[in-house]
Amino acid sequence: MASSSDKEQILVVDDAPETLEVLQRNLASKGYRVFTAPGVTEAIHILDATAVDLVITDLKMPKISGLDLIRHVRENFKDTEVMMITGYPSIGGAVEAVRSGAEDYLVKPFTDDELFSAVSRALDKLHMRRSGSDQLPPPLPTQLGMIGESEAMKKVSVAISKATTTLATVLITGESGSGKELVARAIHYNSPRASASFVPVNCGGIPEELLESELFGHLKGAFTGATETRAGFFQTADGGTIFLDEVSETSLGMQVKLLRVLQDKEVCMVGSSRTRKVDVRILAATNKDLQALVKKEAFRQDLYFRLNIISIDIPPLRERGDDILLLTNHFTAKFAKELGKPVPHFSENALEVLRNYHWPGNVRELENVVQRLVVMTEGELIEVPDLPSLMRFSALRGSGLDRTLAEVETEYIHNVLESVGGNKTRAAVILGIDRKTLREKLKDFPSPID
Repeated sequence: MASSSDKEQILVVDDAPETLEVLQRNLASKGYRVFTAPGVTEAIHILDATAVDLVITDLKMPKISGLDLIRHVRENFKDTEVMMITGYPSIGGAVEAVRSGAEDYLVKPFTDDELFSAVSRALDKLHMRRSGSDQLPPPLPTQLGMIGESEAMKKVSVAISKATTTLATVLITGESGSGKELVARAIHYNSPRASASFVPVNCGGIPEELLESELFGHLKGAFTGATETRAGFFQTADGGTIFLDEVSETSLGMQVKLLRVLQDKEVCMVGSSRTRKVDVRILAATNKDLQALVKKEAFRQDLYFRLNIISIDIPPLRERGDDILLLTNHFTAKFAKELGKPVPHFSENALEVLRNYHWPGNVRELENVVQRLVVMTEGELIEVPDLPSLMRFSALRGSGLDRTLAEVETEYIHNVLESVGGNKTRAAVILGIDRKTLREKLKDFPSPID
């Protein structure tokens, strides 16, 4: 249906008259032609009679919900964008609305600038689709700083591209070493916030008693050792993006504080009673099943919903096919350049071993293996005997069914240590245990690499 006016036409749907009035006045001041409806039934009548470019709908309304309206628009109006507003951001409907087709969402109360920015993004996407721009093939992962051409990584690339167009929180999941921080950086540096700070925080690597101070800052004298006032990671990331890695490792008490930041967009420094507004895009990551933790009451459900507006699941390296070979070539060239050495080549048999190995430590493990091979190899050809022993066939290992569990575990730990050049921190990550546990296991069976 062609528009009858040069002005972009917006339909606002909300059962609160005061909200309709404010949105109508603000949007009209920017030159948009605005229609209003107090409910879904009235909105559908307007959509049937008028060409609407953008529908802005409240989520929770009596009789028929905004979620049903989003589905109705998506299935009946190809040339109309949808945006959601909600005062109930922690419920599952907010997540489902975005996944059902809402281009963006705003949490009440929101500022005029936030409203105008969200409307502009939605209309820009509509214009691109009308011009045929969205018919272009999705960008390859390499265009977003990623390496890989597998179907699994193309899906990740598409998800990253979508995440860069919104300020919604993103939950990145995947096994240890699969590249969660790389995905977070790709989102940040391909977004409008690229020129601002990207602040990564390893929540599992900071002692619980220090995490609040590290995240939100503290005042001088707030606790023993606080000799000066210091800003936290959230203040450092103001205007940019904060990446909360291993968010599942935070305590329930800290989860309450993170939820408050997400809801109110403000932080309170340790030792202070005053809050401070922050403008921070939050990306979070975990290698654990948060839904399972929610069921065990080890992770707050409301925080899970808040973080999981957009979800990106990174496939393990073993499921990425020939991406293993692309990554091997990339890391080989990278480390050879750093060392000022000729770039070595892998024999076909060696590449086949790499291709078929299960890579429990994922991309991080592959990078460590290639770095060690480039450093240690004297010639320009890397063959199967040059690879770590855990990747090579051994008649002595046989089926392994005549060995004790302790012997099998010890051999595997030593093999992992060998693959990372004896780095216990990296080995602990691959093994899925902490350094203290690794040290305990090595006491009785010391590693030959130490």
